[in-house]
Amino acid sequence: MRRLDNRFVALLVVAALPPAVEGIVLDAFRFRAADGLAPQVTAVWPYDTYHDLRWLFVYHDSWPVFAIGLVGLVLFRALLTTVLVGLAWPRQVPRPSLRWRVRRNLMLTGVVVVVVSPWAVLSMAASVVSLSWLLLASLLPLFLLAPFLQRSAVVADWWRGLPSIELVGWSLLNFVVLTVSGAVVWGVPIGWTAPVAAIAGAVNGLLWQRTVAAALLPRRPVHWARVPVTPLAILLAFIVPVFVQPAVAAAASRSARPPRILLFDQPLPPNVRHAVIFVAGHGSAYDGELPVDPNVQWFSYRGLDARGGPLPFAPRDTYRSIESSVAMLNTQVELLHRRTGRPVALVGQSEGALVSRTYLADRPHSPVNILAMFSPLISAGRSYYPPAGASQGWGIAAGWELRILFGLADVLAMSGSGPDEPFVRSILNNAPFYRNDFMCPVPGVRIVAFLPTTTATEAPPGQYAGVPVFEMPAVHGGLLARPVAQARLVNFLAGEPVDQPERGYTLLQQVSAAWQAPPLPVGLNPVWRGVRLPDPAFTGRVCQQG
Repeated sequence: MRRLDNRFVALLVVAALPPAVEGIVLDAFRFRAADGLAPQVTAVWPYDTYHDLRWLFVYHDSWPVFAIGLVGLVLFRALLTTVLVGLAWPRQVPRPSLRWRVRRNLMLTGVVVVVVSPWAVLSMAASVVSLSWLLLASLLPLFLLAPFLQRSAVVADWWRGLPSIELVGWSLLNFVVLTVSGAVVWGVPIGWTAPVAAIAGAVNGLLWQRTVAAALLPRRPVHWARVPVTPLAILLAFIVPVFVQPAVAAAASRSARPPRILLFDQPLPPNVRHAVIFVAGHGSAYDGELPVDPNVQWFSYRGLDARGGPLPFAPRDTYRSIESSVAMLNTQVELLHRRTGRPVALVGQSEGALVSRTYLADRPHSPVNILAMFSPLISAGRSYYPPAGASQGWGIAAGWELRILFGLADVLAMSGSGPDEPFVRSILNNAPFYRNDFMCPVPGVRIVAFLPTTTATEAPPGQYAGVPVFEMPAVHGGLLARPVAQARLVNFLAGEPVDQPERGYTLLQQVSAAWQAPPLPVGLNPVWRGVRLPDPAFTGRVCQQG
């Protein structure tokens, strides 16, 4: 009993120490945005590897550094797992030799790295474009595969048979613990990160003990014991996203215009004295149908016809750089302003919000003095990867893995969208602006941001906006169809203030903190180094002047 107690204490100490060390390092650099990752250092497979790969994908600047980091990651993870499994091994089951456990964990760590790698790189992609569905796409397969992979360190034929209900339950609890501990670690003041992360690590030790016992001592016979269920589950996890992307692209392009809204179907109310330009989002289309009110226009991603009217455009026309869209928007604003004699209000959705806000940053004395942003991409550009032709640069290996993943998906989707799209590269190249200044006031311009609650999962916790916000339950791009949001938009255009934060928004930010990729500091990337802006990853605040 004494030996068992000592082994149990050692398990808790070993599980608590690495998260504490990571917490100390993060506090030393005051790297607040990454605090939520610390408890995952000793998490049960596959979340520990997911933690490692996200750091590696963001923090390498050449192929040799990536290769060395990958080898180091595999060695570290295999040895740590060997120790944790050995200490968690139930005494009533003979424990294999240390050599067997080391050899097995080295091999299996390589397997888990390959399996987890696509989802870790998708998490990094989510931090580039700040889209919640990408973050969900990176987590869901991991969540589903966890019960299968958690047997691999201890069961010889782990790849056959369904995991027991106990393993599924411990896997679910593992996810909940990491989510909650990530939120708590982020929420405590600097100086408390290491102690709280150590407590979370000790809880990981308890989960290792229970998971190993559940795998070695199942309470009932394994179902489908001869069927290679785990390889099939892994294959399914890889295939599903390939089919999901075409389905999403098809749903986005089924309609040539967004849901019917007041701006297009009715004349503007008499108390709205502005001309209005609607700037649609990424993958949208316009069939050329004119709004009822001549003071309302679509922005066209193809430009204007000979009479100055917006040309119809297809989804691929939105795959252009933000700079080129801003130049075309400037032309359309000037023409509409001269034709109507009215000041101009911009209503931008998703990509359109980025185009509209960038336009105001580039042209502070324009005819535009109202901006309403729907589903803007909050804190985009937190990671980086260089263009395809580059030989080095931060995230170079991650960029190529993203190209492979999106290339395979595009075989079915045939959308032409991908990680090197000009729109995405505009975010990558001008990331300091989108991270710090995007949601900030502009002198002489009234601004409001209409945010769906899913936006709360798209950015690290902390202050994210310096402008009034209207928040309500919805998915990305879904608010514009809500009658209450349409009514508030018309009120805002008429001069009324709109400001409705949701109480649970901050909590959702903290809950998602554990599952985002760590940001790349602005001052570390040569592409951004000339920009003198404070980094919200360290300050926890936006709209800070350099």
